[in-house]
Amino acid sequence: MTGRPDASFLRTLADAADGETLPRFRAGGQVDNKLAAAFDPVTEADRAAEEAIVAAIAARFPDHAILGEEYGASGTSDQLWVIDPIDGTRAFISGLPVWGTLIGYCEAERARLGIMSQPFTGERYLADGENAWLERAGERSRLAVRGTRSIEAATVFTTSPRLFSGGLLQRFETLEARARLTRFGTDCYAFAMLAAGHVDLVVESGLKPYDIVALIPIIEQAGGIITTLSGGRAEQGGDVVAAATAELHAAALELLAG
Repeated sequence: MTGRPDASFLRTLADAADGETLPRFRAGGQVDNKLAAAFDPVTEADRAAEEAIVAAIAARFPDHAILGEEYGASGTSDQLWVIDPIDGTRAFISGLPVWGTLIGYCEAERARLGIMSQPFTGERYLADGENAWLERAGERSRLAVRGTRSIEAATVFTTSPRLFSGGLLQRFETLEARARLTRFGTDCYAFAMLAAGHVDLVVESGLKPYDIVALIPIIEQAGGIITTLSGGRAEQGGDVVAAATAELHAAALELLAG
């Protein structure tokens, strides 16, 4: 079957992933390390969730291409799925419910639909192509960023300042010193909080496409701005800045781009 997916299919994919991740959360499963020189964890839940998502996509849209964190790329098409089965595996293995399954859909290299599913809290942050939504306990509410325009009034998130290097670290510390509040950790959850109007600015370095593609339409369809430090589209990852307003985004880029 060919064609364009919709929000209902995103929920189907999230259901498939949740069935693999939630039973394994806080269950003490095996953790493997993907890197010899550093700790880059992967679990049975990561692999099983990606397999379930890929199988569901292949059954419904066999002509679509897929890029997943654990099993790489397959297919060639302008219709591309980008999957991170557990964004925040370190949080997952630590028992912290700030990880999420990221499933994004691109057409012509632009992210159009996306979902972040957090089954432990029962939350799904979803972009349907026009609007962004929080779905929880059978209820749905529209996501909207808040109107913060200055760094001095902003709540800023990043996973860890240790991920920045050289001049970027120094520039982030300048931004942090001016911001109202800075918090660390939460991976994809920080972007969801931005879309929901609880956070104003998220800065991340060295992202891969599967870290960000699903989150781009959620932020944009909630009214936010997300680009690379150079101001370009963020579908390929890299150093990324997401902001609640154009004014805040411009101020952050001025500080961070160097």
